[in-house]
Amino acid sequence: MDGVVTGGERQDLAGKHIVLGLSGGIACYKAADLTRELVKAGATVQVVMTEAAEHFITATTLQALSNRKVYTSQWDAREPNSMAHINLTREADAVLVAPASADFMARLATGRADELLSLLCLARPIERCPLLLAPAMNREMWAHPATQRNLAQLRADRTTILGPAAGDQACGEIGDGRMLEADELLADMVAFFQPKALLGRRVLITAGPTFEPIDPVRGITNLSSGKMGFAIARAAQEAGAQVTLVAGPVHLPTPRGVRRIDVRTAQQMHDAVLPAAAQHDVFVATAAVADWRPATLSEQKIKKNGNKVAPAFELTENPDILAAVARLPKRPFCVGFAAESHDLLKHAREKLERKNVPLIIGNLGPATFGRDDNALLLVDARGQRELPTADKLTLARQLVAEIASRLSSHTA
Repeated sequence: MDGVVTGGERQDLAGKHIVLGLSGGIACYKAADLTRELVKAGATVQVVMTEAAEHFITATTLQALSNRKVYTSQWDAREPNSMAHINLTREADAVLVAPASADFMARLATGRADELLSLLCLARPIERCPLLLAPAMNREMWAHPATQRNLAQLRADRTTILGPAAGDQACGEIGDGRMLEADELLADMVAFFQPKALLGRRVLITAGPTFEPIDPVRGITNLSSGKMGFAIARAAQEAGAQVTLVAGPVHLPTPRGVRRIDVRTAQQMHDAVLPAAAQHDVFVATAAVADWRPATLSEQKIKKNGNKVAPAFELTENPDILAAVARLPKRPFCVGFAAESHDLLKHAREKLERKNVPLIIGNLGPATFGRDDNALLLVDARGQRELPTADKLTLARQLVAEIASRLSSHTA
């Protein structure tokens, strides 16, 4: 599911029905933002609250944000058969409990079901309605052996645990146990529903430009924003891969679950990629790496000399990262990017042969640098295929599916 972008909002959860459960805890205040974010992403949200949760946030607030009646009691008279615990999950794609308190996790781990939320978790069709928990509690409660035993049992029962995070807590202490923020939980929910085509695979990606210094304040670079590479990193992580992202100088947030290595120059990117490449299954060279760098670096800023004569620079070639990875005895499945200004197919095919890689992704650099959308041309030894203009995350998901398909054939 790629989702559609409507009015600037991604609809990655379009068609999904989520039961959002709230157990007692101060983190209930985050459930308001989470409900709103899930609805904005296209999901329908049915809120179910425990009695304890109602001490922290009102059902009226969550009803307004979800546009659906909130359920708080197993004896709710609105259900003709008096079986809210059965009815609420039969059309649900997932149950997400956020916050999930230590007490609520203990109930689930032992199969207790003495109120509506724990009842519906127990009564849900387990094969088609997954359960996800976002723990929220004091750091000592989280670290307690009983909680950790319950956590292990819940995981053994195929419950997905989201978080927790570490940081300041409402009690004034600092440590593990904070519930994830609404945007983090949204990203995790979107990722949860993506096909796991790269599950167990290791993927190495480069993204962004490089910066080749001339002097302490100036340098040679390009207009690459890094957005395509970061989108591919997110899509690969959503697909179940363990992702390492080597990023040039860009100001983009790291996708959730992705390990990031920041570099500046082409040589630094080369030095970060080469030792790691053989330990990965896939290498995607998205970065717009500078082909040349100044042969010498001035230790001081080069000043105007008053005679209006520009300084001359001798350039030397940067290492070819993609070609170097492709030459490794144990090389990963290599995917190169060709950002061209003209004759895209011609240059992409030449690069495919020159680099000796199975797949080149061509795009027109001036038409995509800095933008949120793109169009891609997939070029291999058999021919070419276009991925028409779409937002970069949608394209990244399509590309990841393509790579996963080729990787299966490559390793079969």
